[in-house]
Amino acid sequence: MTLTQITRASLLAGTALLTGLLAGPAPQALAQGDGESEITFTAQSGDTVEAYRGEFQVPENRADPDSRMITISYVRFPATGETAGPPIVYLAGGPGGSGSGTAQGRRFPLFMAMRQHADVIAFDQRGTGQSQRPPRCASSQQVDSAARVSDADIVAAYQAALAECVGFWQAEGVDLLGYTTRESVADLSDLRAHLGADAMSLWGISYGSHLALAALDAIPDEIERVIIASAEGLDQTVKYPARTDAYIARLQAAIDTQPAAAALYPDIAGLMRRVHAQLEAEPILIQVPQEDGPAIPFLLQRHNVQQFSSGLIADPANAGLLPALYASLEQGDTALATRLLGFFWTPGEPLSLNAMSTAMDIASGIDADRLAAVEAQAETSLLGLYLNFPMPQLNDAVDGLDLGADFRTGPTGDTPVLLLTGTLDGRTYPQSQREAVADLSDVTRVVVRNAGHNLFMTTPEVGEVMHRFMRDEPIDDTEIVIDLPDFLANPFER
Repeated sequence: MTLTQITRASLLAGTALLTGLLAGPAPQALAQGDGESEITFTAQSGDTVEAYRGEFQVPENRADPDSRMITISYVRFPATGETAGPPIVYLAGGPGGSGSGTAQGRRFPLFMAMRQHADVIAFDQRGTGQSQRPPRCASSQQVDSAARVSDADIVAAYQAALAECVGFWQAEGVDLLGYTTRESVADLSDLRAHLGADAMSLWGISYGSHLALAALDAIPDEIERVIIASAEGLDQTVKYPARTDAYIARLQAAIDTQPAAAALYPDIAGLMRRVHAQLEAEPILIQVPQEDGPAIPFLLQRHNVQQFSSGLIADPANAGLLPALYASLEQGDTALATRLLGFFWTPGEPLSLNAMSTAMDIASGIDADRLAAVEAQAETSLLGLYLNFPMPQLNDAVDGLDLGADFRTGPTGDTPVLLLTGTLDGRTYPQSQREAVADLSDVTRVVVRNAGHNLFMTTPEVGEVMHRFMRDEPIDDTEIVIDLPDFLANPFER
């Protein structure tokens, strides 16, 4: 994994387990559908359940009458309740996350519990999971990890890598213009028809919410209800850097409630700015130990710690590493930085790109006025333009891929929507989430205080709210409060 993959990887998994959700009625007899095969689905916990794996074919690019067909895959967990509603389709985040992969992980109990309402579909979006995936592209571009490089050098390397990869994918028969959120919405419509359902409910997080909102905009009559967490609006692929600074202030306020942590980290923003200036003036040469050979030099620079920070702040359980990293570097201690490099850096690895995740973000794009505001804020913000790297740096880099301003407007309508927002979400910020659903008229907003981006499994109360929403019961408590993590605890020991 390269350093610039840290951010996306931090979005694809939660940080806490939810228990007590598996109880429910005995499963009904399984009914096999067209294009489905019966499987025993095994979670990472070792738990198993009988399910179905299905697939269907769609055009890779519906705008091209000669488009090749690609395979879309899903896992269907049959309903357990006496009366089943429209199927519930899970939309993973990323972009690039897999619905079936997510169901194997920490959210498995929640997938099982949601079956009391309907069949639950762990949907592998085009280019992910068991769906047909374009080959990953390894470019010839490398960023010299032992040499001083500028932000412009990094951007130029990624732009050159993308240019190479576009040619690579074309040679492999991949139509990159087909990897857009709009095409994924059409896949959802085809999934509904394939399942023989008149409507479906959507359940998504992060980029999955972006896809759900696009579906609400394009095919509202096919959608019964929507549950989204950590919402990313249709115009929010690139986040405002100033709102990242506001998040750091909220993190500081949370740390200030713990006296020992507050004494150690009284001014995180000031600490970050000092270390950035220190590294800009004099990067630190680190010798990174290797299991099978001598240590390899790595020149730690300001942009490296900004990239680390972008990956660490998604959830408060890991956010304590952020001030710990900066405090240690200010004292000349590189042990924590070296350990992080051991997790996220592969020596000599060329820049490589995933077709689906790269194209989806470029296609969703950013309008000129928002880009101007983002770039202006980045001049003085703590993480600059690294929170969403390599966007907006690759914006408009593929001809014909951007979906345009019309895509980034909306949605509107009266479909019932449940929005779950963590107050310490370091990726999709509370203000932005409110804006993402501002034009929808039937939104129930539940704030999970002290939760971060991956909030589904932070407390059983989240699941309880979701069940009430699916039963169309009133939700009177619009705030859930969970305990803060110990910001001085070592996440590596969890």
